[in-house]
Amino acid sequence: MTPPSTAFLQVQAIEKRWSDGVVIGPITLDIARGEILALLGPSGSGKTTMLRLLAGFEGADGGRIAVADEDVTSVPPARRRFGMVFQHYALFPHLDVGDNVGFGLAGSRERGAVATKIAQALTLVDLAGFERRKVHELSGGQQQRVALARALAPEPRVLLLDEPLSNLDPALRERTRHELRAVIKRVDITTVFVTHEQEEAFDLGDRIAVLNQGRLEQAGTPDELYERPANLFVATFVGRANVFHGAAAKALGGAATRNGVVVVRPERLRFGHAGVPGIVRERRYTGAAAFFVVEGDDHERFEVLAEPDAAQVGERVYVEATRVIAW
Repeated sequence: MTPPSTAFLQVQAIEKRWSDGVVIGPITLDIARGEILALLGPSGSGKTTMLRLLAGFEGADGGRIAVADEDVTSVPPARRRFGMVFQHYALFPHLDVGDNVGFGLAGSRERGAVATKIAQALTLVDLAGFERRKVHELSGGQQQRVALARALAPEPRVLLLDEPLSNLDPALRERTRHELRAVIKRVDITTVFVTHEQEEAFDLGDRIAVLNQGRLEQAGTPDELYERPANLFVATFVGRANVFHGAAAKALGGAATRNGVVVVRPERLRFGHAGVPGIVRERRYTGAAAFFVVEGDDHERFEVLAEPDAAQVGERVYVEATRVIAW
């Protein structure tokens, strides 16, 4: 008998295939109880398909999905006990907030119990007393929280979020990210969400799974992905990255690499007396620091994050690395 896994949500070699030859997977992920996992990747990477496979909206062509060691691969969406928040929230404009939140509780026979669950869900998302408000009276952030309350009201085992903040103005996103994470952690619910925004993945996720062309490139904490990317795709997709080849790579300490390529984050470069020579072409002031765009002698361009007065535009400089990423 196979011993039970310590993971609460298991994705084991899951696959999806289409007639045109497009394939998602096989992808394997173990997600702990109460963990928030971000599915991060560019358009077409397979992250939304993965979410739909978890929800049961798409049938898998191979592999297994399990919750608390219960195989749910073939279980219909309504019986999986997964809560879903859609990208456009899918709120009903003709219903008030309370009726929207209670929509998923429609099968309950006890009216008092339903009202209690609605009130509890709205309290969780800091919208207590909003039951009779109309959807059009709410801000974008409030509508997002109503959608979250509706997903949480039936007490699901897993919460799924599809681009949860994409409809919000940029000014609201940072605050809403923090509020959303606080709610999820307060409920202590296992969560998987889709995003193409690195900052959103870093802020919300305990771990991040980076997808590319239907394949899982790497899964890890934000620190692990940024400091120890598994390959060049992850290194350049997650955070700012300077890619050096050939002589420049060797000059920065990458002589021992198999493919002659090294990656250096802008904050890991500094102006010195040796290394890669070049001319400062641009300076972008950010307050406590500045980004300097340097053009090397081989006409490659790279960024250095340094103190604002570290160099001047037009100055001849040498750039050294304090740490390189190499494979």
